[in-house]
Amino acid sequence: MPAEPPGQNSSRPQRSGLVDGIVKAERLLQIAVILPLSVVVGWAIGAGLDRWLHQHWIYLAGIVFGAVAGFYEVFRVVQNSEKQDS
Repeated sequence: MPAEPPGQNSSRPQRSGLVDGIVKAERLLQIAVILPLSVVVGWAIGAGLDRWLHQHWIYLAGIVFGAVAGFYEVFRVVQNSEKQDS
């Protein structure tokens, strides 16, 4: 007996191998872009605050904060990816 009656859509539609490959490539590309981009954004915000507040150290805190935020987002994306694959 089939797992579900014929004629009803399953909760997860069937995809071709090509589409699955594209989806996996997009996930990897997303992971590869998140970390460097978050560091650059943290540096830019820190540099802007340095100029505005006439300091010379805030950009370092921005870089560290951006790196931490980037790692957090990478781990979150990987966990969601693992949940979707299973």
